[in-house]
Amino acid sequence: MSTTPIERRSSGAETAAGFLAAISLTASAIAIFYRPVRLAPFAILCALIASALTNERHRRLAAAAVIAASAAWLIGMAFAVLTSNPIF
Repeated sequence: MSTTPIERRSSGAETAAGFLAAISLTASAIAIFYRPVRLAPFAILCALIASALTNERHRRLAAAAVIAASAAWLIGMAFAVLTSNPIF
């Protein structure tokens, strides 16, 4: 008995959600060391939009992006204050 694989086609929203989550993760990593007040809200906004757009395919990636962006804001602010770097 042979079966044919079911082809999953992702919508444009799913693709956009994946890219937004990846952009959010990148901005979160940068926000830890460079101007967290400017970059972290952008990363959080991108992550929240990505989580709203996705259904199944990028659900875990979007959730990780939200958590990483929130943590990057907290860690970046603490790092900037402790090292006397500008926060914005």
